[in-house]
Amino acid sequence: MGEKEKEKKPRKPGKKIVILVIVLLIAAAAAGVIATGLLKGDKAVEFKTLSESKIPQDISSQVIPEYRTLERALACVVDGKVYVVVTRGEKPTSGFEVDIDKMKLEEKDGKRNLIVYADFKDPEKEKALAQVITYPVKVAETDLAQLPDEIELRIQYEE
Repeated sequence: MGEKEKEKKPRKPGKKIVILVIVLLIAAAAAGVIATGLLKGDKAVEFKTLSESKIPQDISSQVIPEYRTLERALACVVDGKVYVVVTRGEKPTSGFEVDIDKMKLEEKDGKRNLIVYADFKDPEKEKALAQVITYPVKVAETDLAQLPDEIELRIQYEE
């Protein structure tokens, strides 16, 4: 190698690159703060769905008959435990189902809102079904200590 070749010095990043990196870091930090703010107060609710034989008598005899024709989620307290009931309404045949996927408790403006995520499944088309009126319902026992102020049902349809 000749003496005329110069040693290559490490290049310093240009001002534009430094400014771009700073802007990106600030944007990432702001996004993190916003995401944390949106998720603040959300808490997963532990629950177990009950078989028909395990549903408390008060729910079977009073709550379900009153709300079974509606599509909704509601909560009630029986023997100090909070239960969530999801009803799907009146259906013309067998094969309609409802299941509770998850529950989340969010706190906004001092109010506790329970969000119930339910999966609705319809019967397969072209399948022979019993022509009988049904009322799909699911009951879950939760780990909540008290009733929420509001309940929101979010439905997902399964294929």
